[in-house]
Amino acid sequence: RIARVEKLGEPVNPNYKTPEGVPDPFEDHMRLMYDMIVLAFETDATRVATLIIAHDGSNRPYPEIGVERGHHDLSHHAGKAENLEMLAKIDKFHMKCFAEFLDKLAKSKDADGNSVLHNSMIAYTGGNADGNAHSHTNLPMILAGAGGGALQTGRFHKLPSMPMSNMFLEMLDHVGVTGIKQFGDSDDRRAAI
Repeated sequence: RIARVEKLGEPVNPNYKTPEGVPDPFEDHMRLMYDMIVLAFETDATRVATLIIAHDGSNRPYPEIGVERGHHDLSHHAGKAENLEMLAKIDKFHMKCFAEFLDKLAKSKDADGNSVLHNSMIAYTGGNADGNAHSHTNLPMILAGAGGGALQTGRFHKLPSMPMSNMFLEMLDHVGVTGIKQFGDSDDRRAAI
């Protein structure tokens, strides 16, 4: 694999202006973090990144989208329509920023001529399916990118209950990592991705 990568040559310098300090508001900071991942992938500085937008107990409000109450408090919605509406606004905001990130990856060319998104597997999920119940089953998640052609895109799966770490094992298989028998609480090698 190293020999194959060495044949590709040096990545193109994206000529990106570096901001000073941590941007405010939060939306700018989140977009900057996404942009850093795009640049890191585009310049081949790394092929693995983790971004936690906010920890599960974060109670930051979202005044930039008209939600003055804290996210964590709203996640304990008690079934109240008002709370669920505000939570949906926050979720929509996060998904909009994530979609912009994916669009930038799709517009960035990788060394093989495909988009960086095509050559990636981007997992986006949360720690609870329902914050009100602290439910850790049936987690909604998105797996974006084609994994270099290994994954069929544009599908929706409703899967039976299984550890999410099964999917991570399958992702490792798709990138050629061998010898990993188990990851976390995995109980199978296939997660139908």
